[in-house]
Amino acid sequence: KQQSEYVRKKQVDFLNHLIDIGVAGFRSDASTHQWPDDLRSIYSQLHTLNKEFFPENSHPFIYHETIYYGGNGINSNEYTSLGRIIEFRFYKEITNVFRGNNQLRWLKNFGTEWGLVPSNDALVMIDSHDLRVGHTGKLGFNINCFEARLLKASTAFMLAWNYGIPRVMSSYFWNQIIRDGNDVNDWVGPPTDQHGNILSVHPNADLTCNHEWICEHRWRQIYNMVRFKMIAGQEPVRNWWDNGDYQIAFSRGSHAFIAINLQKNGDKNLRQRLHTGLPAGTYCDIISGDLIHNKCTGKSIQVDKNGLADIYVGHDELDAFVAYHIGARIE
Repeated sequence: KQQSEYVRKKQVDFLNHLIDIGVAGFRSDASTHQWPDDLRSIYSQLHTLNKEFFPENSHPFIYHETIYYGGNGINSNEYTSLGRIIEFRFYKEITNVFRGNNQLRWLKNFGTEWGLVPSNDALVMIDSHDLRVGHTGKLGFNINCFEARLLKASTAFMLAWNYGIPRVMSSYFWNQIIRDGNDVNDWVGPPTDQHGNILSVHPNADLTCNHEWICEHRWRQIYNMVRFKMIAGQEPVRNWWDNGDYQIAFSRGSHAFIAINLQKNGDKNLRQRLHTGLPAGTYCDIISGDLIHNKCTGKSIQVDKNGLADIYVGHDELDAFVAYHIGARIE
């Protein structure tokens, strides 16, 4: 039992060994099956991070799997004093929107006003090792790598929005076969050779991976949105625009701007002159390309002195969004 001092000491010793060799943090699985006071006792005995790799007196980053959708049962709030919690309602609500069951326009106040825990307590995601095979949620509703366009767009919103700490899924290929709503290959592990050794990742020239490894974190649209988030920093959401349906756009202060188009009827193309919040200049779209040698390899926009620019996202484009930030401005 975890309340046993002997058991706790074994756990503390193991975790401290990992910290001492350079581990930065831990995911606590099934935390709602562990008494908060037992976890608190364990965490209070952990070492600070190894100062060879981290600033002195840094503490391990800890987050908890607490599956809570409201109602009765163990509340995630009982664990927020012990570290971040995975806010499962984030993935559920965002997936519901990007599946077309709730309009994009309602995301204008997404976060605590939707009943989610405070941003400083949340770790959020779109996909996970459990979601991708239906061990959490439901296949057909969950968004995973087999729906790349939808996964990229929903992940882009997660990385552009100012809520929680986002976690990006990086997975391997498996032959998904769904029968009666279940994946019969949900047990399949990472790719191996004939001797059971896990195969190495061999990146392609464009940084994507070989067939066995999906490596979503290496998709240009996703790693460029990680950069978007870093540049946006703590800037607030500003300059919100929507068409009253499935087209939205917003800026993160004066540092970054994104527009998303999931319109299914009426005028399906997003074509608007919008306030980007960005300083005047020419900016490269970091989704269709990059800024390389002071030139855009994809689309670009011209922002005028008032921060206005002509934004276009066609309904049938490879990606359902465009994104710009001050790090992708032509000098």
